[in-house]
Amino acid sequence: MPEKSVIIIGGGLAGLSTGVYAQMNGYRAHIFEHHTKSGGVAAAWERQGYLIDGGIHFLMGHRPGQPIYDLYSELGTAQANRFLDMTTYGRFVDEASGCSVDVTGDLDRLASDLKALSPADARIVDELMAGARGMQGSDMLFEVGMGKPPELIDPLDQLRQFWGMRRIFKYFTGRYAKPAADYAQAVHSPLLRQILENLFLPEAPVWFFLMLLALLANRQIGLLERGCLDFVLPIEKRYKALGGQVTYEATVEEILVENDRAVGVRLADGSEHRADIVVSAADGYSTIFKMLGVRYTDVKIKERYRSWMLIRPTVMVSFGVARVFPDDPPLSIIMLKNPFTIGSQAIKGFSLRIFNYGAKFAPPGKTVVQAILETEWDFWNDLQKDRPRYEEEKERVATEVLVRLEAHYPNISSQVEMTDVATPYTTWRYTLNHKGAYMGWLPTPEVIMTPLPRTLPGLANFYMAGQWAMPGGGVPPCLYSGRHVVQILCRRDGKPFVGNQP
Repeated sequence: MPEKSVIIIGGGLAGLSTGVYAQMNGYRAHIFEHHTKSGGVAAAWERQGYLIDGGIHFLMGHRPGQPIYDLYSELGTAQANRFLDMTTYGRFVDEASGCSVDVTGDLDRLASDLKALSPADARIVDELMAGARGMQGSDMLFEVGMGKPPELIDPLDQLRQFWGMRRIFKYFTGRYAKPAADYAQAVHSPLLRQILENLFLPEAPVWFFLMLLALLANRQIGLLERGCLDFVLPIEKRYKALGGQVTYEATVEEILVENDRAVGVRLADGSEHRADIVVSAADGYSTIFKMLGVRYTDVKIKERYRSWMLIRPTVMVSFGVARVFPDDPPLSIIMLKNPFTIGSQAIKGFSLRIFNYGAKFAPPGKTVVQAILETEWDFWNDLQKDRPRYEEEKERVATEVLVRLEAHYPNISSQVEMTDVATPYTTWRYTLNHKGAYMGWLPTPEVIMTPLPRTLPGLANFYMAGQWAMPGGGVPPCLYSGRHVVQILCRRDGKPFVGNQP
């Protein structure tokens, strides 16, 4: 039987994963990538001798013996990388009060620090730590929603999942299923409330916060010593070694359909390419409403794209600094005493990444310091139409950030050798992610627990992979989504799926 051909739209993590598993399972894959290189939002670039990593902040399940590590190994990237244990998730700094707290994997220490911060909230602190400890011993944290696609889960699989989650099921319901911002309303201390709301996302469920603490305590959160491109490139290398093709600077404008069957794609240059199967690992909105012209939707899909919130886009300000920061954690969340504005939005705080854990990011004795600020898509998208004003605003934002950093790192302004500002429009320009939403949907309690099909109604030989098909985003879901598509193809075509994982 001749190999079936597969066109994959997008060479990000989901597209590369789809390609690797397609080649492993006897399909002939061809990726068409809009950018000049693979990786999608897992992007890094060089400026004046500094490496700016704009992609993967940390990895879950990076240690051998975990299903996600096995996934990394199948894709060829575990063998090519050194993962560093993340013992402190981040430092929360409140400028107004002068207080700071390290969110550490030592749960006893964390509980003590939080109670010292707010003795009146001891009961809530104990409740959170109990939840984190309850999740610590569960292997199912990596399994739910990832082991198999929803289309292939049978009653026995559901029973197995339920049994595996029997100890921690209570943490996914009731008050733990509330958004962090809602749960935090019961907290007496304004500072502790801010920590719970801003350590991840205020709309994310409390159980996600507990899961992060559990993984941190288990040393199952890791950093990439050499950055995200060194994670991406081995997957691309494995895909090509298996015989897969990639065409770069190839923007897909239309998915070709005949008799309600996807048969190929038409590129921006007018060329057409045919295949037996089409997989979109690209932006979900563009795929459904542009490439397919809204022909294959239903009420649920339209409502999803109308009412589900997107992850808020960011402006990322990176500095190359002639200085080292040996005592700082890789991540801090700084709540500002003196906010500033971007467009109509008040910037009350930002995340700060300090790349002090790998030699590849900066020359010896120097460091990349990166501030990430949530911002508005419309503001930057409108502004970029006037390039001088756009560049002026980027420069202004960088200056505002640097002024705030002076309070924490005196004289840092005089040590800056490189400045780079990436806006939501930058994200869109290189990835075409709808409104610069780098991680797809905002992971609210409803969204993150909603399984989405990999197909569209009425369209044969077409599948979707990536963060728009697996709400929650992040590295493991994107990689698993490509694996899922090929599992579905193998089941459809009546052949065993090749993969080391169960």
